[in-house]
Amino acid sequence: MGEVYKARDTRLDRIVAVKILPAALASDSQFRERFDREARTISALDHPHICALYDVGETTPAGVPGEPASPVRFLVMQFLEGETLADRLKTGPLPPDEAIEIGTQIAEALHRAHRAGVVHRDLKPANIFVVTEPERGDPAIKIGDFGAAKLELPNTSPAVSQNNLVFGTPYYMSPEHASGRPTDRRTDVFAIGVMLWQALTGERLWGDKNEQEIFEALAISGGAFLIAAKGHER
Repeated sequence: MGEVYKARDTRLDRIVAVKILPAALASDSQFRERFDREARTISALDHPHICALYDVGETTPAGVPGEPASPVRFLVMQFLEGETLADRLKTGPLPPDEAIEIGTQIAEALHRAHRAGVVHRDLKPANIFVVTEPERGDPAIKIGDFGAAKLELPNTSPAVSQNNLVFGTPYYMSPEHASGRPTDRRTDVFAIGVMLWQALTGERLWGDKNEQEIFEALAISGGAFLIAAKGHER
């Protein structure tokens, strides 16, 4: 939902990533709230595998003479050099040791977020950045894009917009997320499992299914999960 630019912080002489809310979305109160929530969420999370937030604010750029300029919301974040997990998986499955290492780091970062009451709700390979630590040569990940995140509190709203659009990416959604029901930390655990499947097999769990077919499959599997859970309770 944002536009991200590579920029230089002239005060501290460092390269950063600047994310802004596009003008087309800035007039929508729901997207403004999501953008602000992302800033609050990242600022509350301090973990080596979560992309760091340096600054947040709003500025009014120079506009067309005689016409009022709209303010622009922005986030200044850590600039990462490397590639996303989505890029890495284009060449096929990962070696098991590497997949396990990446999965472990994702789980560690999510454990920190969940302890802080934050559910990401949009985990996918494109939001996992893979860098190489020069000292060890091992892959190190950074989780980004907390725009769909929420606080895990009782009776909080599901990941559904005012127009009944479900926020997130269908290929990695849990059944409850896809159906618009309330989500919690288990939603992220489901997404980690789907990503590990793809990392180890080199194929997406849902293959070539389109979004509608995935939603239908998730609805069926979600019903099976509920039936199994109720049977276990009895």
